[in-house]
Amino acid sequence: MKLYILPILLQFLGILVILAEIFIPSLGLLTAIALGLLFYSLYLAFTSISTFTGMIFVGFDLLAIPILLILGLKLLAASPLSLKNRLSSKDGVVSQASGLEDYRDKPGKSVTDLRPAGVALINGKRLDVVTDGEYIEADTPIIVTGVTGNQIIVENQIPDQNQEYIPKKQID
Repeated sequence: MKLYILPILLQFLGILVILAEIFIPSLGLLTAIALGLLFYSLYLAFTSISTFTGMIFVGFDLLAIPILLILGLKLLAASPLSLKNRLSSKDGVVSQASGLEDYRDKPGKSVTDLRPAGVALINGKRLDVVTDGEYIEADTPIIVTGVTGNQIIVENQIPDQNQEYIPKKQID
């Protein structure tokens, strides 16, 4: 058997095992096997053939392995193993629950302690709410200052007999 056949065969097997790792999750076991095959191939090329041949193998590995990884990941994306469904607004997917904007500037009462998240009663409906980081005790009057995504943001409503309530954000 020729000296160069075994290192070439080990290189080929190492590359196949790397491609298998892309499609078969093995928690790195196949990667360890592939690295072992590739390094043993390089060892054989450097020690039994020549340093020049070993450098050719290293150059091939440096070019071929990244290209094969990219192509393998592209194949994985097109294969039946990957998730094909995409969430989009064309299909009716919305990231915000409808009707939450209606609660903006509405007064309510905290049902639980808001530290900073909790439950509040707004317009007779129990809702999950958050504060901007402040602690609000249960049964405290609150007001909705904003709605972002699916979060209803509230703050403590400090009643004043002479003034109308102004949210803190407008004061700053």
